[in-house]
Amino acid sequence: MFTLDLFADQPRSTGERRQLGPGAWLLEGFAFEQAAELLAAIEAVQAESPFRHLVTPGGFTMSVAMTNCGRLGWASDLSGYRYSPLDPLTRAPWPPLPEVFATLAASAAITAGYPPFEPDACLINAYAPGARLSLHQDKDEQDLAAPIVSVSLGLPAVFLFGGHKRNDPVTRYHLQHGDVVVWGGEDRLRFHGVSPVKAGEHPLVGNRRLNLTFRKVTA
Repeated sequence: MFTLDLFADQPRSTGERRQLGPGAWLLEGFAFEQAAELLAAIEAVQAESPFRHLVTPGGFTMSVAMTNCGRLGWASDLSGYRYSPLDPLTRAPWPPLPEVFATLAASAAITAGYPPFEPDACLINAYAPGARLSLHQDKDEQDLAAPIVSVSLGLPAVFLFGGHKRNDPVTRYHLQHGDVVVWGGEDRLRFHGVSPVKAGEHPLVGNRRLNLTFRKVTA
């Protein structure tokens, strides 16, 4: 076990697995050892498809900056939410899913008790201090049998995990650098979000939080 220091480049635990629901798990420090390789892959992706602040169908500009990699990428604008094989900003295909991403996502899913997971989309979110993600469901995918795998890097965050209705009670979980959350099965469509990220400085990531969200879009 390691002592807790939110901003030290040390994992808070080794192999701890916390159950958040019947099909939901928090794998503490699961991605810590791969962090440097993951960050290098993120830099390569954003060089091809830069981070941008999407606009929701209601005209709200998201505080979280986003890009994608994989066969499909998630996009939003005034016309709606959708997945597309092309980056709307560059008009080119999204960068391919880095091998380190695919390996980590598959390993985390298996550790959480799911079959081998082959995501075809990875959303990469960048949270500056104050950025947040309101409660929502991941329901734009055709394949709802596959789990969601979410990887936290950089600044700590508070993960909001609710129920199947927007007004259901919400449980707050503190996520740190290297933590991975996996949810699927009867938990797959639970509302979730992220509270405003607090200012700080991480030795590898700087003054931001990065999040990788792996999804299987097509059945």
